[in-house]
Amino acid sequence: MKNVTVVGAQWGDEGKGKVVDLYSLQAKYIVRYQGGNNAGHTLVVNGKKTVLHLIPSGILHPGKVCLIANGVVFDPNVFFEEVEELSAAGVFTGAPYESLRVSERAHVILPYHRLLDRLREERAGDAKIGTTVRGIGPAYEDKVARRGIQVVDLLHPSLLRTKIERAIEEKNILLKHLFDAPPIEFSETYEACVKLGERLKPYITDVRELLADAIRKKSPILFEGAQGTLLDVDHGTYPFVTSSNTVAGGASPGAGVGLGVIDEVIGITKAYTTRVGTGPFPTEIEVTEPEMAAQIRKIGAEYGATTGRPRRVGWLDLPALKYAVEVNGLTGIALMKSDVLQGLETVKLCTGYRLNGKTVQGLPSCVDDLKEVTPVYESLPGWSPIDTGRIKTRSDLPKELQGYIAAIEKFVGAPVVLLSTGPGREETLILRDPFTKN
Repeated sequence: MKNVTVVGAQWGDEGKGKVVDLYSLQAKYIVRYQGGNNAGHTLVVNGKKTVLHLIPSGILHPGKVCLIANGVVFDPNVFFEEVEELSAAGVFTGAPYESLRVSERAHVILPYHRLLDRLREERAGDAKIGTTVRGIGPAYEDKVARRGIQVVDLLHPSLLRTKIERAIEEKNILLKHLFDAPPIEFSETYEACVKLGERLKPYITDVRELLADAIRKKSPILFEGAQGTLLDVDHGTYPFVTSSNTVAGGASPGAGVGLGVIDEVIGITKAYTTRVGTGPFPTEIEVTEPEMAAQIRKIGAEYGATTGRPRRVGWLDLPALKYAVEVNGLTGIALMKSDVLQGLETVKLCTGYRLNGKTVQGLPSCVDDLKEVTPVYESLPGWSPIDTGRIKTRSDLPKELQGYIAAIEKFVGAPVVLLSTGPGREETLILRDPFTKN
């Protein structure tokens, strides 16, 4: 059995939750390695929808161990909200901490992180990034600046006091002189953190050590990324990005495993493209094809799982997807929501860009250039509705959909290994199992 990483290959919201849920059947450990509760992973099992923002999507399978690793910025309040919801749904067969653990090295999101996030977005006005205002960026800032609060600090009151005093001193200067906002009260923050530490204690563990033991025993591991490749802080459409490395390479430092541990990397993409928030989006069709955008948004239920914001809609961007294949080292692609486009007379694939009358090779690094590019499209025939019940192999698919898949594979240089034909677990065609040796 192999170890597999699942990453988003677009701007997030690609359907990673469903794929992680499906692949979790094969894995013993499911590891969330970056991001925070700014991600929303939606699962539909037996017609029931579950939305998770922090807990790994494999939690719905009994007998699995779900780990929140050191690369995550961790909001304890959101964590306990999800634990309570899952407990009420009867997900846990024993104590929740028997199947759900949190790295002692993960950094904690505190109320002042959320406050700063909101104040910065408000102050930015029209120049705002479009953050979810969950405190993710400020928490990562503190981590990199070496003034962050780790989960393990919550168990050491004296150290915690010193760290919070230092953090609040700086935050209050910002609040007073930049935002003209009331100061943060130390005692309230400190006492809340001590209580959270007491409640979290059964869940806290050395995730790196757990994974090292799993690797020695050859137990299959599934690494779950959040957001998408084009939101990576180094490789995305900067500055309209998140604050962590969303690409597959982030799994190694984010979970504390060696580079040779991961055998397969599966990139998740929709059959079209969406984006939440501001930033360049070359294939967006809101202005050029507003009725088509509205139709895809309605059928695909394209609203943010975390924010509820309507997602911007466009045709599938192959240059951007090829970029994701290259920066992640994708060994396979999971193509989601093919059913949303069924019944259309024609569908379009973006096969290139034009900028100032010239052909652009690849994805431009400059955000201003990416805003100005004109997509070059290839039109393909649409496909008839998919009868999920009779689809057993790729050859059972409508020939037009087979052609669409083949065009994607040829352009990006990676095979489609999973096809989603609906939101449910059963509405999935597995073309190749990444956990098997062949």
